[in-house]
Amino acid sequence: MQLTNVPHLSSAARAVFEADGIEELYPPQVAAVEAGITEGKNLVASVPTASGKTLIATLAMISAIERGGMALYIVPLRALASEKRAEFAAFEEAGIEVGVSTGNYESTDEWLASRDLIVATSEKVDSLIRNGASWIGDITCVVADEVHLVDDAHRGPTLEVTLAKLMRISPAIQLVALSATVGNAPEIAEWLDAALVDSDWRPIELRRGVHYGNALHFDDGSTKELPVDATEDQTAAIVRDTLADGGSTLVFVNSRRNAEAAATRLAGVVGPDLDEATRDELADIADGLRSASDTETSSDLAAAVANGVAFHHAGLVNENRTAIEDAFRSRAIKVVCATPTLAAGVNTPSRRVIVRDWRRYDGSVGGMKPLSTLEVHQMCGRAGRPGLDPYGEAVLLAGSHDELDELFDRYVHADPEPVRSKLAVEPALRTHVLSTIADGFATTDDELLEFLDGTLYAAQAADQSQLAAVARRVTEYLIANDFLSRDGERLRATGLGHAVSQLYIDPMSAAEIIDGLRTAESDPTAFGLYHLVARTPDLYELYLRSGDYERYVDICYEREDELLGSMPSEFEDHAFEDWLAAVKTAHLLEQWADEVDEGQITDRFGIGPGDIRGKVETTEWLLEAAERLTMELELPGAPAIARARKRVSDGVREELLDLVAVENVGRKRARRLYDAGITSRTKLREADPAAVLRALEGRRRTTESILENVGHPDPSVDDVRTATPSTADDGEDQASLGDFS
Repeated sequence: MQLTNVPHLSSAARAVFEADGIEELYPPQVAAVEAGITEGKNLVASVPTASGKTLIATLAMISAIERGGMALYIVPLRALASEKRAEFAAFEEAGIEVGVSTGNYESTDEWLASRDLIVATSEKVDSLIRNGASWIGDITCVVADEVHLVDDAHRGPTLEVTLAKLMRISPAIQLVALSATVGNAPEIAEWLDAALVDSDWRPIELRRGVHYGNALHFDDGSTKELPVDATEDQTAAIVRDTLADGGSTLVFVNSRRNAEAAATRLAGVVGPDLDEATRDELADIADGLRSASDTETSSDLAAAVANGVAFHHAGLVNENRTAIEDAFRSRAIKVVCATPTLAAGVNTPSRRVIVRDWRRYDGSVGGMKPLSTLEVHQMCGRAGRPGLDPYGEAVLLAGSHDELDELFDRYVHADPEPVRSKLAVEPALRTHVLSTIADGFATTDDELLEFLDGTLYAAQAADQSQLAAVARRVTEYLIANDFLSRDGERLRATGLGHAVSQLYIDPMSAAEIIDGLRTAESDPTAFGLYHLVARTPDLYELYLRSGDYERYVDICYEREDELLGSMPSEFEDHAFEDWLAAVKTAHLLEQWADEVDEGQITDRFGIGPGDIRGKVETTEWLLEAAERLTMELELPGAPAIARARKRVSDGVREELLDLVAVENVGRKRARRLYDAGITSRTKLREADPAAVLRALEGRRRTTESILENVGHPDPSVDDVRTATPSTADDGEDQASLGDFS
């Protein structure tokens, strides 16, 4: 089908598609158009990666907008939201306004009412509904990307309930669900009352297979010689072979440590074959990686990238993850060694995918557990990109003939497992039962079950009794903690319950915070507050490693007076270890807020810089919620909570809070200014520019920017001489290392 034959598409929209080189549709896209995707019909598209799922979604959204509606594109990850927003921005030439919303859960983002197409995470959409965003009812088309993630225990229930709410708000809404790997796509389509396009067509061939001995064994029965030298392993041999053919490789391993180790080893394979121009480009990228985070992790990453290889995992700061993804897409970086999280939707295709580790540690079984077929197929789908690769190959590694047979049976020839709802468990239902009642979707137990009847769980479960039993227990928990009240059959959210729902925190987190704050006999300390939020289910505690127990027992008793709430007995093994894990987490947060160097923190706690940033962001969010709860309940301590929140947000001691409020002044620059006697915004505004320049080590552009931001009457330093001419041109930005603002 030619693009010109697609119905209900304006000439302006067609021009945007054509400018992107799209003139003829792929077979799955044709099937979607024939199923009524541009006429407002619901659709589930189970289509391989690189086969045009996004175009299917775009056709649905653009045609809905051109009919006078509003479109919403739901993604599972913030990084994917930015990527999709950039992709859809091309349609602004056709008069379509695009917006993205991912953070600040206690907001209605009313500015989005003027946008035609909105990209957001499922959590953000859920929070917008809870906070009463006026424009939600104007949405006429919703796309759920990576819909198979309803199977995910953490993110799945939110996506599932959010779709159920949107269907309840606008019964005529068009729903489009996308996935490359749904083992029970007809069941998902039935739940959404949608037509199904279920296709295995790809624009370029993808072959899946297993490397064993000195050959690749493929799913079509063919083999390809690929010998392994005595001095190298299978992964290195496959990477070398891919490089010789001009391709890139994505290697999936089962842990961060293995990703880093594999990248370091493969740098010796890739580096010697790089040309001078690529080396220069990679050197620039490596410099940017070092600037983003002053840690050993970032230094190791930069060293690998200089040789054409990167590692990618959640321990990296966002800036470095994005830089790696961009450089891999441009093929400057030839190999990325990643944990499975990279397979969750970010667009990083390669010539070959190597699934090196098909088992990973699972604490619930106390050992290594095979990956699901769905996960492995998601990884395999990253192989091959139209326009750059003549083919794609996805390879698992076997060390014996028996393992070769097992991998073919388990992954190569197997279909992905069916997607199953994870809604009927208390942690998932606590927040969603509260929000369902607070938002007015249900006012009695029967109405609550009626609402839940619109979820995937209800569509899949032959027996609804488990869901009803869990919902009943959760409702009683919410009543006991004063989040809900019952008057006869009628359920309603209390003022506190509405606040907790809008704050978008787990009700159990709210109960823990409230209980702790009520025990405070004076203003809580920052350490006590960090420990309090570290005990909540919304903030993952650090693990107690070997040798940690005695250290944190000592800290626990030394600072017992600061801790909020009731400390469990040492004889309550599990509860006391959780308490100590929260002490360890609070210790990390306090060190960050005490301006301890980021590299020292990562070394002391054995984590990555991205982990610090993640815990800081979550702590800031939970302390902001704690401030709101103190006001709701008229408890003391709000100013102390605000100071602790600001300190952890900016990573500074209390005396620097005024300075870091100036744009472009982070934790290290603020400390340099303070130590030079420039101790406040007022003093900075009145300071001699030469003194500021000296404090900032001769960085002229930075100095002028900061002086301008603070409102200095004469921010220019053009005529100021400096004793450090080597940095006067701001070859930048080593001065901002460790700044987090």
